[in-house]
Amino acid sequence: MKPKKHIYFVPGLGASSKIFENLKFPEDKFDLHYLEWLLPLSEKEKLEDYAKRMADLISEKNPILIGVSFGGIMVQEMAKHILVKKIILISSVKSRNELPNRLKLIQKTGVYKLFPASSINNIEDFSKYAFGNFAKKRIELYKKYLSVRDEHYLHWAIYNVLHWKQIEAPKNLIHIHGLEDHVFPIKHIKNCIQIEKGTHIMILTKAKIISKIIADLV
Repeated sequence: MKPKKHIYFVPGLGASSKIFENLKFPEDKFDLHYLEWLLPLSEKEKLEDYAKRMADLISEKNPILIGVSFGGIMVQEMAKHILVKKIILISSVKSRNELPNRLKLIQKTGVYKLFPASSINNIEDFSKYAFGNFAKKRIELYKKYLSVRDEHYLHWAIYNVLHWKQIEAPKNLIHIHGLEDHVFPIKHIKNCIQIEKGTHIMILTKAKIISKIIADLV
């Protein structure tokens, strides 16, 4: 009997690991581990230092790392500190070149600094501000899974999305992306497995097909 493969999951910005609750994998083949966000030591903590602290939470050797949205950026950074079998991105980006122009503009102009800290008590506010209006139904659905509402964490995370420096993607990477993702539009995304009618929250709405893709490829 083959040893089980260990999968570690990192959720999206401000979200809890509950967003993965709809994914299903054969229990005889996989052991699943869910990571929650740590609070940054300060708003100036470097992304690579934070990623090292997240990587220190992993106890199994040669794991599979799966990240959604900002969690996808994080697992790529974590993989720079440990050996991993595979990196899987869902609704995320492989380099800063895949960020949409509006986020690049927000970063260049520094307008994100003007967004009042006191109002970022939930990430859907920033989503409307930075990414355009989602359908109300989607926001309500996503709100259910938000758990980190610490202002320092949110400022830190938003800053690091906008200032991520990676240019080349890791080689051992699989990218799953929705054709209707309005946060990271598909027109900017290269070399990915495309999901029909997949939105930025397809981890919740397309879990069955995502589960099958992952189980078949790893």
